[in-house]
Amino acid sequence: MVVVNQMGAGSYGQDREQQSVENHLATGHLNGTAGAGYWHVVEERLPNQRPTGHLTMKQLATTFAFLFVASLATAADIPDDVKVERDVAYLEDGRAEKADLYLPAKPDGKKRPAVLIIHGGGWTTGDKGAAREINIGTTLVKNGYVGMSINYVLANAGKATWPQNLHDCKTAVRWLRKNADRLGIDPERIGVIGGSAGGHLAAMVALTGADDGLDPKGPYGEFSCKVRCAVDLYGPADLTSYVILPMLGKAKATDPELYKKASPVNYADKFDPPVLILHGTADKVVALRQSELMAEALKKAGVEHKLEVIPDAPHTFHLQPKQRDLRPLVIGFFDQWLKK
Repeated sequence: MVVVNQMGAGSYGQDREQQSVENHLATGHLNGTAGAGYWHVVEERLPNQRPTGHLTMKQLATTFAFLFVASLATAADIPDDVKVERDVAYLEDGRAEKADLYLPAKPDGKKRPAVLIIHGGGWTTGDKGAAREINIGTTLVKNGYVGMSINYVLANAGKATWPQNLHDCKTAVRWLRKNADRLGIDPERIGVIGGSAGGHLAAMVALTGADDGLDPKGPYGEFSCKVRCAVDLYGPADLTSYVILPMLGKAKATDPELYKKASPVNYADKFDPPVLILHGTADKVVALRQSELMAEALKKAGVEHKLEVIPDAPHTFHLQPKQRDLRPLVIGFFDQWLKK
C-alpha cells in the first residue's frame, strides 16, 4: 500500500512505480495479446522529430492501469482537519460515477474557492480516490479551498467516451455552482486541476466553451461551466500525435478531425483563463514535448501561463514528489487567481 506523506515531501512510491513499468516494458509484460491488431499502434512523427509520446497505445493503457493500482490510498491518509464526503452523486440519475468532496472538518463560515480534481488513467482507468487525488484534495483544504474529486465515464476497446468524459467534468463545475451555499464556496471562484489524462481534461474544461460545441446541454444547464484557472499535470495536449485512442473509438486515419477537436492545443485564445503546466523530464508515459506544445499554443494566443519543468520527475507525481515540494507553486497559483 502506498501512503501519502502529508507532512513532508513524500515520493508517493514514484521511483518504484516508474522502475516497475520500465521493467515490464523491457521484458514485454505490458505487451498483452488481447486485441493486438487494434491496440499495437505507435504515435506518428516525422523523421528526427522529438517524440510526443513514448509507448504504444496498448502499453499506455496497461501502464496507466498498473500505475493506478500502485497509487491507491486509504482513509488513514486523511488528516483530522479534513472531512471527506465520499461517493456523492453529481451526474444525472442512473450514472454510476460519483464524486468525493474535500471539506474543512470545522468550517469557519467564510466562503472558500473550489477546485475540481480530475484523475488520470489514459481515459480508460483510474479513480477519484487514488493517492494523487487524496494528496491534492487534502492540500487544498489545508490551504483554504474546497476540493471535488470526480470519477467520469471511462473508455474501453468497445466503448468510445468522447466527449461524454469532458461533459462529466464540465457538469461537475456546474454542480459546484448549484451547491455553492451548502458547500460554503464562492461560485465565481472555481478552478480545475488534473493529472495525465486528467490534465488533458482539465485543459479542455478551461479552454473550451459553449461556442466550441463542447458544453453539455444538462444537467444543471442554467449554470456556467467556466473556471477561473487550471493546473495541467503532464497531460497530453496534441492528440493528433497518436494513431488511435480508445476514448475516441476511431483511428486517426478514419477521422482526423475528431483527434483535432479533442486536442487542447487547438482551443487556446486570448479570452482563456490562466494555466499552470507541470511536467517531469523523466516522464516515459507522456513526453515533455506535449506540455511544451501546450505552452506554445497558449503563448501564441496571449494566454497567461507558466510551464514548470521538474528535473528527474517521472509520470504520475502529486504535489510532493521527492524531487521538489510543489505545494507552494500550485497553491500560490490558485491563490493568485482564486483569492485575489
